[in-house]
Amino acid sequence: MPRGYAPVSGLESPRFSGIRTFARLPHTRDLAGVDVAIVGVPFDTGVTYRVGARFGPAAVREMSAMLRVYHPALNVNVYDVLSVVDYGDVPVVPGFIEASYDRIVDGLRPILAAGVVPICIGGDHSIALAELRAVAERYGPVGMVQFDSHTDTWDEYWGQKYTHGTPFRRAVEEGLLDPRRVIQVGMRGSLYGPEDLDQSRDLGFEVWTTDDVRREGIAAVVQAIHRRVADGPVFLSFDIDFVDPSFAPGTGTPEIGGFTSREAQELLRGLVGLKLVACDLVEVLPAHDPAGITALIAANLIFEILAVLAATRRQAQEADA
Repeated sequence: MPRGYAPVSGLESPRFSGIRTFARLPHTRDLAGVDVAIVGVPFDTGVTYRVGARFGPAAVREMSAMLRVYHPALNVNVYDVLSVVDYGDVPVVPGFIEASYDRIVDGLRPILAAGVVPICIGGDHSIALAELRAVAERYGPVGMVQFDSHTDTWDEYWGQKYTHGTPFRRAVEEGLLDPRRVIQVGMRGSLYGPEDLDQSRDLGFEVWTTDDVRREGIAAVVQAIHRRVADGPVFLSFDIDFVDPSFAPGTGTPEIGGFTSREAQELLRGLVGLKLVACDLVEVLPAHDPAGITALIAANLIFEILAVLAATRRQAQEADA
């Protein structure tokens, strides 16, 4: 039996019915007995190219209706281990990034204070800075695993310090990240120059380009992640443009030569054992994907994260037994 909040079963009620929450989970803001909260962050005016990711949370929720409860690869029924709710969306102010940051922090603060792990659905990647501000209030500087085709460590765009290309430089400057415990995976595509990758390394991050991953293999990446971040709390950030646009066309800054949906699953499954304290999945832009496959992949990747959290908790329980 589930240990707390769990989805409505598709064997009891058709999946096309009901109000759309993530994976048909209960929508509540009562955090008593909750382990994980799915949170929408529909802000997208930190982008430098195409807007529309404000509709990402709704699209991902819509495509999550087919998700079930058991993860066969990790051999875990997520909701036997975790109590999970859809918390709804935090408020944002379209066009006003700093005001939105304040509201996102305020929205996440009670979730983190309750010891609940938020999984945020963006929205563009600029929201990660606000998330990290809230996370650092609770845990201090954290490690980070970032799956992305861009480093997002540029200093500014057009004289502006806050965009979806700058959050992790700002996070280091604000003392929200421990650079010794940050690893970025999947960087690829054309650049302004070699300094685009060096700027992350200069901050102290470990960087694996897509070419590095192809050369060394997924198992080597997973080992590097654990070696880098295993000791302490970790923020997981997954930009959907990590996945190749042939699989995930609905995103703002697509880069060819990326990863399959299967490879993304394998990499996420390798995170079992890490102390994930907050996560996000960002940059789903449904207007550029009429078939909805990007939101479908995103929903399934969030289920992978839930399964990792469940398998990690089960692993800890077995170790204590």
